[in-house]
Amino acid sequence: MLDVLATFVHDFDPVIFSISEKIKLRWYGLSYVLGFMAAYYILLRLARRDLWMVAEEKVGDVVTYTAIFGVFLGGRIGYVLFYMIPRDGVGEILSNPLTIIAVWDGGMASHGGILGIMFFTLFYAWRHKLSWPGVGDGFAIVAPLGVCFGRIANFINGELYGTVTDGNKWWAVKFPKSLYEGDGENLQAALRQAAVADPEKVGPILEPYAQLDGYFALPRRVFETQLEPLARENPEVLQALADHTPARHPSQLYEGVLEGLFIFLVLYALRVSFPKLWHGVISGVFFILYAIFRIGVENVREPDSDSVLGVTKGQFYSFFMIAIGIGFLIYAWKSKKGLKTT
Repeated sequence: MLDVLATFVHDFDPVIFSISEKIKLRWYGLSYVLGFMAAYYILLRLARRDLWMVAEEKVGDVVTYTAIFGVFLGGRIGYVLFYMIPRDGVGEILSNPLTIIAVWDGGMASHGGILGIMFFTLFYAWRHKLSWPGVGDGFAIVAPLGVCFGRIANFINGELYGTVTDGNKWWAVKFPKSLYEGDGENLQAALRQAAVADPEKVGPILEPYAQLDGYFALPRRVFETQLEPLARENPEVLQALADHTPARHPSQLYEGVLEGLFIFLVLYALRVSFPKLWHGVISGVFFILYAIFRIGVENVREPDSDSVLGVTKGQFYSFFMIAIGIGFLIYAWKSKKGLKTT
């Protein structure tokens, strides 16, 4: 059994089903839907038990607005500010402003989404004269579930994979997309073997990119949209890619379990076990635990951007989250305000 797992080659289709060429249901989109549904039912349950300060009849509206203005808007703005502009420059954004909202091309920052939730709950609490940390504590409990579903979708998409590891480890996974990491020798060797495995279908894809020395310079988008679907249909093509793909850590699953499921269980247990816990404690614990796990997993995750001060951007931004978490705990200790439960 362990030998089978150690040789697993990622071949999941990111699309669940297609209605048309442009209308498709993707696992990534489904992960958001599941996250919002889980958030609604859990927060509704907490409200009914007087374990959240938002009224039961307002839970649906709060979750909906937070999803739109917190998660989506915050996640996208975070991606543009933290990753897109540093990578492509402001000029690229100004020349094509639509890229700011082009979520269909990918690009959502988890740190941005978390900060988006934080700022929206601040506005909501101010608007309705509620305790901001008290409102935020509820979303701190359910946000990790969204992270969990999102990381599972990342794994299915074969993106945000981990660093190279020993292929004999039973949890190691081969992600064909990772052939684009490194100097390109593995990619070129895999493409030549794939062309031999299925010359009728693979050959026409590679031919326009064939070089005089026999190597292929296949764009990544062509690889993902044309070659990978063929690999899912033809085991020989998939094996050709796998023969030259290093085994890697499935870091998406590490993050899903640690940053998602584990933190949710801890925070939910805190809320239920200590109904009068001071406002801000749960939010503070969330920020600190998320940052610690993110910093740790980043050590085995392939960096998706340039480093900052010798650490990955994910780690760099997580240090600020620890500071935010400590700030919430200090507020909770000084205010000593909790839910008024019977």
